Amino acid sequence: MSVTITESAQGYLKELLEKQDAPEGIGIRMFVSSPGTPQAETCIAYCRTGEEQEGDEIVEYSEFKAYFEGRSLAFLEDAKVDYAADKMGGQLTIRAPNSKMPQVNDDSPLEDKVNYVLYNDINPGLASHGGMVELMQIADDGFLVLKFGGGCQGCSAVDMTLKQGVEKTLMEKVPEVKGVRDVTDHSDTSNAYYN
Repeated sequence: MSVTITESAQGYLKELLEKQDAPEGIGIRMFVSSPGTPQAETCIAYCRTGEEQEGDEIVEYSEFKAYFEGRSLAFLEDAKVDYAADKMGGQLTIRAPNSKMPQVNDDSPLEDKVNYVLYNDINPGLASHGGMVELMQIADDGFLVLKFGGGCQGCSAVDMTLKQGVEKTLMEKVPEVKGVRDVTDHSDTSNAYYN
């Protein structure tokens, strides 16, 4: 495991865990939300007995167990959790230098593959018009539910952008994608690139 939790951070986390009402035991779970994208956030949450997930890597520290989400392991490479006490109480810091780095291969989850294409192939082009698109969910039928923002919201050319650009690129680069749906409210045209 390449995550470092310093002694001071372990002590702080132990104190937090002891304050929780969890008779069966409680640990921490570390994961990255939106891994490999500019929006990536490294998170630490409480993990009660039975809340661990299949695929989690478990590390036993002297005072508690830590569960590291399997999907996040590559993005947590070289991460460091530290705690610095000060007169205001102190601060827990998490540094995960690889959390925003795209790391996609054929075995990656569909969500990671789609986000990789959105953030590396599609959004840079939309950014020239002040726009962007993000994945909201993957529907059971293989369609992606997308939401446009910035200059794309309310833009008169968004249907063409969606079908000719976004959907075409995603289906070429991620064959599992069956199509896309737009859930953006385009009635707000205040920031639209083309009215």
